[in-house]
Amino acid sequence: MTIILGFLSFFVAQLCGLTFDIFVRPKGWRHVFCRRWQGMVLNILCVTISFGFFLAISGNAIVAGGMVCALLALISTASNAKYAMLGEHLLFSDFALLAALFRQPGFYFSALSGYQKWISILIGLALLGALAKLFVPDLGPHLVGLALMLATIVIMGMTLHSSAFAKLAPRPDAEADLRRHGLIASLLLYWQRWHETGDPPALPTPSGVKANEAATTPELIVVVQCESFADPVALTANVELTLPGLMRARAASCRWGDLNVSGFGAYTMRTEYGVLFGRSEAELGFRCYDPFLTARGEASYALSTRLGAIGYDCVFVHPHDLRFYGRDQLMPAIGFDRMVGADHFPPVPPGKGRYVGDRTVGAKLCDLIDAATQPTLLYAVTMENHGPWMKDRVPGSSGGLEAYLHHVRNSDAMLSDLMDHLANSGRTALLIFFGDHRPSIPGAIEPGPVRHTPYVMLRFAQDTQILSAEPTDLTPDALHHAILQMVD
Repeated sequence: MTIILGFLSFFVAQLCGLTFDIFVRPKGWRHVFCRRWQGMVLNILCVTISFGFFLAISGNAIVAGGMVCALLALISTASNAKYAMLGEHLLFSDFALLAALFRQPGFYFSALSGYQKWISILIGLALLGALAKLFVPDLGPHLVGLALMLATIVIMGMTLHSSAFAKLAPRPDAEADLRRHGLIASLLLYWQRWHETGDPPALPTPSGVKANEAATTPELIVVVQCESFADPVALTANVELTLPGLMRARAASCRWGDLNVSGFGAYTMRTEYGVLFGRSEAELGFRCYDPFLTARGEASYALSTRLGAIGYDCVFVHPHDLRFYGRDQLMPAIGFDRMVGADHFPPVPPGKGRYVGDRTVGAKLCDLIDAATQPTLLYAVTMENHGPWMKDRVPGSSGGLEAYLHHVRNSDAMLSDLMDHLANSGRTALLIFFGDHRPSIPGAIEPGPVRHTPYVMLRFAQDTQILSAEPTDLTPDALHHAILQMVD
């Protein structure tokens, strides 16, 4: 009877593996008959490894089957919630954010509705209780589970390197591969392709004229990556929501237009990487989904490295936990001389939102501008416009779009403050201001094919001020090269 129950639990786990995968968006059940057999094989192997793992822990096949089904349900639910909020299904790189999930749960659990959160909690408690109650002390089932897991891992490795599997997913095309292979198989294949991708050849160290010796090189380069900053007119088609600071900046810019970012509602690091490193998503390949994971191996491409080599003092400013995305380790490794983190900013006053205000960040940048005694790069990543957009985030506000507009006007005021300060400083300067992605606000601003944000580039105290009447649309990596062109 025990053996029969074991086989039955294993069969149910495999059935759950195939069933839950059918309902993962954006594929849906209509595409199940388009699934390639390789994806189904990988799904079966992954479920088998998971079953062996939980059997090795619990010694109970019924518990192992239940844990596998719960894990698959959790992955499918998380993927669909992410797709609804961000327009992108679960990716292998998302698992690298698990540590951040526990440090900053509000960043992620806001994607789940109330009933989804309660269901997840109840399932988790029920499974923990079942594991404690049904744990089998007999060593035999545990050893069977361990042997099953290890043997299947070996088979998986051989399978992935076989001729029928080695050429699957040769280039990133996440939605198409989800339809071809299913979610679980795609996660595995994309992780393997990412792992196989090597670092690019290092760039030579710049050997030109030092910044303090070149007459045309700006003394100050101020780059502001503004969280969720987007033009409300582009978001709503309501011209009454025009931002005066942005309009003024466009009129005074030497270059401006739309920044064609790939993410929506999240993935700040994709835009940040593009502007800092200047490598396109096509060049990155499977690294494009979270380029910060491998960025330390590409330090020679970084804006901070290249400007530091010609004499710039490079300062990174972020009014939040610098451990997020590993910035505390990455930024010094790519040439930033100093870090200005959350401990350099006062606490957020009650009723002023969840995060340090953008005008407060702007004031800190003005202080750093005034204190600079050598050519300086200031790269700031703001936080005020980060979600979620709950009711009463702004006192008396219904939340959602109303709250976002309140905060984005503060970002616009920061832009005006910086323009005025640099204009009055009398120093040669370059100001670059852009949004990292659009906000995700359910019911008001939701994922779609149009994802661009605004950018402006302004020069100050130059003998010749070149204004750009026509917009020029750029990608984040192209903006990186545009900045370097202004320095050369």
